[in-house]
Amino acid sequence: MKLTKLALTACIATALTFPAVSSFAAPLKGADVSWMSEIEANGISFYNRSGVKKDILAIMKEQGMTAVRLRVWVNPADGWYNSTQDVVAKAKRAKAAGMKVMIDFHYSDTWADPGKQTKPAAWANYSFQQLMDAVWNSTIYTLQAVKDAGVTVDWVQVGNETNNGMLWGDGQASTNMKNYAWLTNTGYNAAKSIYPNSKVVVHLANCHDNANFRWIFDGLRANGGKFDVIAASSYPTNATGYTWQNANTACLNNLNDMVSRYAVPVMISEIGVPWDHSQAQTIVKDMITKLGQVSGSKGLAIFYWEPEARPGWKGYTLGAMDNNGKATAVWDAFK
Repeated sequence: MKLTKLALTACIATALTFPAVSSFAAPLKGADVSWMSEIEANGISFYNRSGVKKDILAIMKEQGMTAVRLRVWVNPADGWYNSTQDVVAKAKRAKAAGMKVMIDFHYSDTWADPGKQTKPAAWANYSFQQLMDAVWNSTIYTLQAVKDAGVTVDWVQVGNETNNGMLWGDGQASTNMKNYAWLTNTGYNAAKSIYPNSKVVVHLANCHDNANFRWIFDGLRANGGKFDVIAASSYPTNATGYTWQNANTACLNNLNDMVSRYAVPVMISEIGVPWDHSQAQTIVKDMITKLGQVSGSKGLAIFYWEPEARPGWKGYTLGAMDNNGKATAVWDAFK
């Protein structure tokens, strides 16, 4: 998301250049499969690259994916999907499959992204102190439930695509960066209280937009904000004004800048390409390669967003299944 009134300079992203890197450190590969329980409940099956019906986690492992990302909402409208209980059930399946786990807190009853960071309805009239308490309690509640189920959480993402903060308006960064930092730290400290060895992730959309990343993370650091990993969403074919090639290159330059500027590792928490794009496999493979070239081998992991979705599931067309539920060629980028 472009925050024009806060943009540092229009040329930062294009001006950043880094030396060519010949070394390659293979990042961990995985997927956000938060929809899997809902898709399965609708009687929809998954088929691997050979057309064999299999569990989605088994297909992931066949294709070289070893981690899952699972979102959690506070009080989802249907009462179940993306609730703590739903997340626990999926996390247990991931553990049984021998996979690493990331928990992605939206701190909302629904989608949180650059265009909306809506407080949960139950938190709407809270004071700022009450809001921080709610973030603490919600984070503790979910992570303790996951831990009680015997699952180790490797990463905890505090907020989702927080390009202008979270829990608007109290935590809107353009209005009050300090509040956003304090909310982030509340989630950070809560996560560490349950999983001291987990890495806490702050996640922004638009990996190509270096100005936005610098603004947010400079703001967090200036206000005592804590984070262990910087994560990005990258949807290369949707990057306005960029070819996918240029979007991937700008993303790599941005990630290198994050490593240099803040001395933390980086990851791609979300990537997606239209399911029928003729170059889908090439686009994703190129981004995996670039992540492996991040300076200091600091490119940790990359997660495809909802590859189990068939075209048009909830209006989404960037999954990695065809109309018959068979895995498309983009899966081969991860092998």
